[in-house]
Amino acid sequence: MAITYPLTFPTHTGIFTVNLIARNVIGITTSPFTFAQQTQEFAGQRWEADIALPPMKREDAEAWITFFMKLYGPVGSFLLGDPNAATARGSASTAAGTPVVNGASQTGNELDIDGLPASATGYLKAGDYIQLNTGSLSQLYKVLDDVDSNASGEATLTIWPDLRSSPLDGATVTVANAKGVFRLSTPTTDWQIDNAGFYSMAFGAIEKL
Repeated sequence: MAITYPLTFPTHTGIFTVNLIARNVIGITTSPFTFAQQTQEFAGQRWEADIALPPMKREDAEAWITFFMKLYGPVGSFLLGDPNAATARGSASTAAGTPVVNGASQTGNELDIDGLPASATGYLKAGDYIQLNTGSLSQLYKVLDDVDSNASGEATLTIWPDLRSSPLDGATVTVANAKGVFRLSTPTTDWQIDNAGFYSMAFGAIEKL
C-alpha cells in the first residue's frame, strides 16, 4: 500500500511532554568594548517540537514505531498541533462563524479575516492558534494579541510566524484543532524496552518548509 503524506499523528496514547519551540533566525553582534548589541532579523521562522511519549506496552508501542518508520526519517511528513490548545480560549470555541481570509496579496505578520460573528469581544485570545490551508499545505500560526470583530464581522490578526505565502481571498481560516505539517528532525527511529516490557520513545520534529 502506498504511503500518503502527511500522516495523521497518532493520539490513542496521548503525549507525556511536548516542548514547542518558535525559532527565529536572528544575527546578533556584541561590541567587545561596550557590550552594546546590534541585531539583524532574517526571514527564517519555523516551529520545532521535542516530544516524549508515555511508557506503554507493545500493543500501543507498535502503532507509534510503525508510524515513525513510515516517515523514513525526515522524508515523510505528518500533521501536528499544540495538543493542549485544540480549542480556542476565545469565543470562537463556541461561536466560530465562518472565518475566511479577507483580501488577497496579504503578507507579513498580520492577517485580515471576516465571516466572524459581529461585534464579538475576545473572539480569539492571545495564544490561540489558527490554520491556513489543509493537507500537505497546512500552515500553523499563533495569534499574538486578543482579537475582537467589528460590526461587519471583520478582524485583523497579529500572528507568528509571518505568512508563508499570500492566502487566497476567501480561503478558510481554521480556528479549532489547528495543525501544521512537520517532519522528523533526524533520520533515526529508536525506542527503549525495559525489563517490565514497557516501551519508551522520544523524538524531535521540525516544521516542513
